[in-house]
Amino acid sequence: MITSEEISKILIKNNLTIATTESCTGGLLSSKLTDISGSSAFIHLNFVTYSNEAKQKILGVRKETLENFGAVSEDCAYEMAQGLYKVTNADICVSTTGIAGPTGGSEDKPVGLMFSTIYTKDKALTYQVKFHPETPRIEMKELFAQAVLEKLYKFLKDCGF
Repeated sequence: MITSEEISKILIKNNLTIATTESCTGGLLSSKLTDISGSSAFIHLNFVTYSNEAKQKILGVRKETLENFGAVSEDCAYEMAQGLYKVTNADICVSTTGIAGPTGGSEDKPVGLMFSTIYTKDKALTYQVKFHPETPRIEMKELFAQAVLEKLYKFLKDCGF
């Protein structure tokens, strides 16, 4: 299991900054990253953009994206991370959007579905994860945040950091 400490070492060693914009994780990813002493060396800015209005006003997510694909979509996750990059100019921008449950969700977008984008000026990776829909909400948020840490670590390694 990858820890935020492992990620922080990579960020510090390479003098990289990171910013997050979270919906379904509600700031948990940010909390995990700031649990590390000295995190002010790499944390740039973090938002919890839970509402569609916040996604639009702060990050510039297009209304058409929300209407056509919904807040829980690859398109929205990408636009959230891209908008975060435009707002912060951080080296690495990470977004999360999903359905933590226990209510909400549909056949197409069940509880336990999350989309995330890791965005840099040179590369972006958007992916989805799915966890069992009956997972309790607090545990679901933990699973979502841990999935992002795992993917972020792999992304950084794949980029040569």
